[in-house]
Amino acid sequence: MVPILHEDLRSGNCYKIKLTAALLGLPLETRQYDIMQGETRTPEFLGSVNSHGRIPVLQVGDWFLPESNAACWYLAAGSLLVPQDRFAQAETLRWMFFEQYSHEPNIATLRFWLQFVGEASLTPQQVSQILPKRIAGTDALARMDEHLDGREWFVGSGPTLADIVLYAYTHVAEAGGFPLHDYRHVCAWLDRVACVPKFVTMG
Repeated sequence: MVPILHEDLRSGNCYKIKLTAALLGLPLETRQYDIMQGETRTPEFLGSVNSHGRIPVLQVGDWFLPESNAACWYLAAGSLLVPQDRFAQAETLRWMFFEQYSHEPNIATLRFWLQFVGEASLTPQQVSQILPKRIAGTDALARMDEHLDGREWFVGSGPTLADIVLYAYTHVAEAGGFPLHDYRHVCAWLDRVACVPKFVTMG
């Protein structure tokens, strides 16, 4: 049974699932939606795919799994992308939680607002959040850079889901106004991820 990814090609959260599948050599079908046109807010989508109106959603038979990192974990369970050691496994989850709590809400959101919505089209509330999100996103990148000083990967001696989920929005962070050249350890790590066998680009 080939899983189906309900996605928007511009989404880093969708990309991380495709990258996980690619690195593992797993087949994956896709269904495309344009979130800018409200295609995840239709009665059909809300009734049959995700009642919260969000993507990505990984469909496995009659089961639908929202939340990108949960979908990555489902695909990677039992593989080298999930360490067997319990502490290393917990460390992987730590960085996956960090990505969704400290990284994605700031770096991904500013990318979406500035690259796809346009600053002139933002609401006053969104405009007021730009500076706090830039500060928080900068702090997240600095924490990543500090952690990678002396390390090649976020957990252990090889790539794990921690690297995959953080790569997705970090490698396009400049579209949100975050200059990556300020983080040399992050930049070196980005190059390493892109050289992993079976790597695929976003889109």
